[in-house]
Amino acid sequence: MAEKKAFVTGHPIAHSRSPKIHGHWLAKYGIDGSYQALDVRPQDLAAFLGSLQQSGLRGGNVTIPHKETAFALVDRRDEAAEAIGAVNTLWLDDGVLWGGNTDGLGFAGNLDQYAPGWAANGPAVVLGAGGAARAVIHALKQRGVKDIRIVNRTLPRALELAGRFGAGVSAHGADTVGELSADAGLLINTTSLGMHGDATLSADPAGLPDHAIVTDIVYVPLETPLLAAAKARGLKTVDGLGMLLHQAVPGFERWFGRKPEVTSELRRMIVADIEGH
Repeated sequence: MAEKKAFVTGHPIAHSRSPKIHGHWLAKYGIDGSYQALDVRPQDLAAFLGSLQQSGLRGGNVTIPHKETAFALVDRRDEAAEAIGAVNTLWLDDGVLWGGNTDGLGFAGNLDQYAPGWAANGPAVVLGAGGAARAVIHALKQRGVKDIRIVNRTLPRALELAGRFGAGVSAHGADTVGELSADAGLLINTTSLGMHGDATLSADPAGLPDHAIVTDIVYVPLETPLLAAAKARGLKTVDGLGMLLHQAVPGFERWFGRKPEVTSELRRMIVADIEGH
């Protein structure tokens, strides 16, 4: 059997932790395979995707800035990619290039692990209206959350997103977050606020009910200002690292034929890598 080969591509890509995650699983399960980071410029993406079969690559992950372009370039898309409008996972099936999106699964899998039963905790307030918000809203709808409130600085973007997802999803300006939080059981930050030592609070968790769960998709730092404030208030918090780990599971299973486990050992390894930088 030839070595099974997969990749992650973005521009730049050196910062990606995906090779560490997949490398850990390949070693753990004794699979003859490789997973490498490939820097592909936006203007070269179409040619790169067209050459996968000749390169012997089974598929891979796509990250910034290629997710929307890859969506347009693949032959077929799964239901999640169609709903989210972006692709983060690629695989070849009988010469057909498929694009999927596992970000929503990653988001839900992280909460399943650390806050079981979370989906019964709606309404949900989602901060931000970018690509990550689309994946989160898709996951919330899949899990039956009936009242999803998008809060964004620019209202038109939030309105566009609410229109995309339809019933049960509403759009609001940033000044309404306090009143929207009063009965919300889930507060989810999908913006980059709080990243890399940015001390800005994406929202104040003070007005949330006591049973609320607060989660942030930012994972550098692991404890963002939002999570620190929520923890100080005694609320249940879930950091963003698990989303990165869980979104990697479906791709690994497709390329390497084994469903990997997200263990505390894997998490410790990636945390050590984050803290070492």
